[in-house]
Amino acid sequence: MKYFIFLFTLLPLSMYSQNNIEATLIKSTNFKADSIISVDNFGTIYYLKNNTFYKKSNNKTISYNNLQLGAITLANAFNPLKINLFYKDFNTAIILDNRLAEIFKIDFNNIQPYKNISHISSGFDNTLWVFNINTQKLELYNYKKNTTQAHSIPIQNKVLDLKSNYNYVWLLTTNHIYKYNYFGNLLEKTKNNGYTKLVESNGNIVLKKENALFYLKKDTKEPIPISLPNLLINQFFVTNETLYIYQNQKLQQFQLKIN
Repeated sequence: MKYFIFLFTLLPLSMYSQNNIEATLIKSTNFKADSIISVDNFGTIYYLKNNTFYKKSNNKTISYNNLQLGAITLANAFNPLKINLFYKDFNTAIILDNRLAEIFKIDFNNIQPYKNISHISSGFDNTLWVFNINTQKLELYNYKKNTTQAHSIPIQNKVLDLKSNYNYVWLLTTNHIYKYNYFGNLLEKTKNNGYTKLVESNGNIVLKKENALFYLKKDTKEPIPISLPNLLINQFFVTNETLYIYQNQKLQQFQLKIN
């Protein structure tokens, strides 16, 4: 009888532990930036400071700025050979190579039909995923050919975030989380339970809700809470199974224990 009492006492604890992902602090580094975009597998840091985009490696720091286009609204370094910056005030995107040299400028104001863009993210080859406010559609835009290769049906809710890899794209709106393939076909549509931001890593996504993070493993439906110390999450991103959180000029690095 005592054995069964002991077993049922441990069972809820076991279930709880399986429903949380442990995050172990590996490293905390002082770092001054307005925002950090990402850290790659080699430890290269991509960040913004004073409206300038920086790439900092172990022995070199290079930068890019374009003051004529105003403030950098979004930056994406998923493909380090084709980094994209978005200047929303001028409805313009800039594509940079790995030396931060400008290789392409996309002025959406001069494209016919006109595209009023709110979000962008990297696509494959010479494409960008863009959300067109005029049509309320997610579009896969080829900037070399000036063609739209795929698009979604109109999205009725406000778009909060957009992230992609070479095969898939995730669109976070106030009501739903959408997942599409590179043909623009809708694969999944799930209810948004208060999430406001997302990041992608190897097909998995991490979602932010208030001051907490949740891990949604690919091919699953339920986000799992990530156990973290009490800290303010200004920014976050994931490289493989390493979670980075930037707050109060500290870049903190956590190892995620994912089953």
